[in-house]
Amino acid sequence: MKGLRGVIGRVRGWRRGWHERSKLQRIDLYTRVTLCSITWFFAVSWGLLPLGETLDEGPVAMALGGTFLAANITQSVLSSRNLSAAFDDYRGTAPFPPGRLRLPAALQVLMTGLLVALAAVGGVKDEGLVLLVLDLPVAFAIPYVLIVPVRTFLLHSAAFSVAVVALLAAAGVPGGLLFGAFVSLVVVTLLVLVSARPSVWSLSVMWQAEEARDMQARLAVAEERLRFGRDMHDVLGRNLSVIALKSELAVELAQRGNPAAMDQMVEVQRIARASQQEVRDVVRGYREADLPTELMGAQGVLRAAGITCTVEGADGPAGIGAPAAVQAALGWVVRETATNVLRHGDPRHCWIRLARTRDAVVLEVENDGAGAGRPLGGADGGDGDGGGSGLAGLRVRLGALGGSLTAGAVGDDLFRVTATVPLTARPDTNGHLAPPPEPSAAPSVLPEER
Repeated sequence: MKGLRGVIGRVRGWRRGWHERSKLQRIDLYTRVTLCSITWFFAVSWGLLPLGETLDEGPVAMALGGTFLAANITQSVLSSRNLSAAFDDYRGTAPFPPGRLRLPAALQVLMTGLLVALAAVGGVKDEGLVLLVLDLPVAFAIPYVLIVPVRTFLLHSAAFSVAVVALLAAAGVPGGLLFGAFVSLVVVTLLVLVSARPSVWSLSVMWQAEEARDMQARLAVAEERLRFGRDMHDVLGRNLSVIALKSELAVELAQRGNPAAMDQMVEVQRIARASQQEVRDVVRGYREADLPTELMGAQGVLRAAGITCTVEGADGPAGIGAPAAVQAALGWVVRETATNVLRHGDPRHCWIRLARTRDAVVLEVENDGAGAGRPLGGADGGDGDGGGSGLAGLRVRLGALGGSLTAGAVGDDLFRVTATVPLTARPDTNGHLAPPPEPSAAPSVLPEER
């Protein structure tokens, strides 16, 4: 019973690990597994079945066949091990260690010699020999085709094919079989080339596009920071210069006993208070969330990620008709939940619904990625107090307005976040909706900065 539970737990762990991967990471893993599978498919089919003939051809043929099988399995293991390094070399992230090709090259020479010996003693004949020739270069060629240029691979493959055919001819293989062996080597060379190189090339292009999107997001964040810095400089630069000059003038007048010094200090006080208000205005515009803008942004971002996003009720009284403080609070909820859908889940559909009751506005954000781990809940994704830091920050904001926020799974596949904000919500005296939560809980201006 414990063993069965362990197997079930391991399967669930694999499934959870698969769902936690991004789409590009899934494609990457699928490509690697496919190329490894090709190697083992050849090894256990065309590399194994013909060796059954050796069982009836005496102890020498059996020994040669068993050694060939052992070398083939070892070569397949090394091929699977070297494939990741070959991927990295092709993408340019890390060079392939040349020393890791020495043992596979030695095994390739050994397998070629064993195949020629089997042909010489009559251990395999006719179609069996052709199948072994088909399997011979596959395990070595799949990683090798990724770490050398195409022209080099074709030249080396041609030289290897000529050498194998020449050795088989020296072992007394008839001309018809020699032609079949040569055609088999050409076919398997082209098969490896068209299956491995285009697959890894496509994957490399997708990774480059992903890196470009990340770079674009970082540039957008940097540009926003520069804009904020320019706004702060424009607001404070002139006023601080005036304050400095008037303070110096006040000092001079005070030293002379001129009562106008007091007037200058009153003017300094007025400019300082005006600067304080201007800074508050800049920061408020930088931090506040606008509900219509956030809804449009969420739709655009989710659709760009391949997620169908439907917004309901945004044009009614629950949306544009709600008070400004309520819209700002719900704008934070839309921003945070849309960001968490992209970060923590892999849904296909997302629904955003706005509804207005007699005394409150209710926002629901629902998606069908509940089976993909934690689609909205950050660290925990639960309904209770253990939600992730993003939802915890939203609870702080909404709680200060008398509102509430719940999050949790609905059925097997749906996950829903529900935010309720009373219509009587008002900003505080500083113009903020709520006391700012901890830095990790407060959503930034751009989702990419999170």
